[in-house]
Amino acid sequence: MLLRLVLIIFAALVGFYLFITVFLYLFQSKYVFVPFREIAARPSSIGLDYEDIKFDSIDGIRLSGWYVPAKAGNKYLHHNALQGLGCSPNVILFCHGNAGNNSHILGTLKIFNDLGLDTFVFDYRGYGESAGSPSEQGTYNDALSAWNYLLEKRGIPPEKIIIFGRSLGGSIASWLAKEHTPKALIIESTFVSMESLFKAIYPYLPIKLLLKYNYKTLVYLKDVTCPVLVIHSPQDELVPFSQGLSLYENITEKKSFLQISGDHIDGFSTSGNVYINGLRGFIFSDSYKDK
Repeated sequence: MLLRLVLIIFAALVGFYLFITVFLYLFQSKYVFVPFREIAARPSSIGLDYEDIKFDSIDGIRLSGWYVPAKAGNKYLHHNALQGLGCSPNVILFCHGNAGNNSHILGTLKIFNDLGLDTFVFDYRGYGESAGSPSEQGTYNDALSAWNYLLEKRGIPPEKIIIFGRSLGGSIASWLAKEHTPKALIIESTFVSMESLFKAIYPYLPIKLLLKYNYKTLVYLKDVTCPVLVIHSPQDELVPFSQGLSLYENITEKKSFLQISGDHIDGFSTSGNVYINGLRGFIFSDSYKDK
């Protein structure tokens, strides 16, 4: 009877393990991409002027974005302009995370605006008002198309564009900075690779056999030639702090590390002036402290 009970328990555990494995393989896209279609609010709701932009991805998908200009009279605007070419400010090209849409990063847009920065934020295909369905290659195509929009439609040179990516967006931003050299790259709460992240979350599953997505941030960073700022919190409950440190340690170009506090989603807001001053120090300085 004892042996039979042991066999039943063993069979149940094996069955549960197989169920979890198959479930993760079949439905992992639901973990990687969590798009929201509804626009909860627009920049005007927090007092920011903006342009509603529609543009096409390189493979023909209609995308949606917002261009939020810096406010005239901002005390940082003149200093910011001097960091680029001509008299207009630098521009943040923002790649958001895997969940939500543009309307969920209004607090971040306010920070950039207060720093005297223009910002272009776009929704990947399948997010917000952008057409299509999300995919890994699709996110790369969409980021590249947003870059092309700034260069071709707005006449902004690469030397004035700062590519900024948060979470999944950090991997996409790193890929884009590998393909085209911006003024600088900022990545926040970003993982080493999708494989390393899934291994951290599911250490007992054969992730290498199951995984359908790559997002090899560390690999992309090895070919990035602009200055890089890595931002991460030790309290990040989703992407281990050690992964942010690993990214930083393997960057060979000029680099800085900004340690913030708080969880994966709200670290930028709960860190307050630590976050804002860290951004200001990196963006407005040509002498990055670590090389």
